[in-house]
Amino acid sequence: MAAKELKFSADARSRMLRGVELLEDAVKITLGPKGRNVLLDKSFGAP
Repeated sequence: MAAKELKFSADARSRMLRGVELLEDAVKITLGPKGRNVLLDKSFGAP
């Protein structure tokens, strides 16, 4: 994805929703009675 890429209307909303859903999937297991730990990995950049 380009560093500066502008999106508008339905495309922008759908991409925003996808990002929120990814965030939700990452943090939803940390909430609730069990409160599990989460490790996030990035697939780019220096280790």
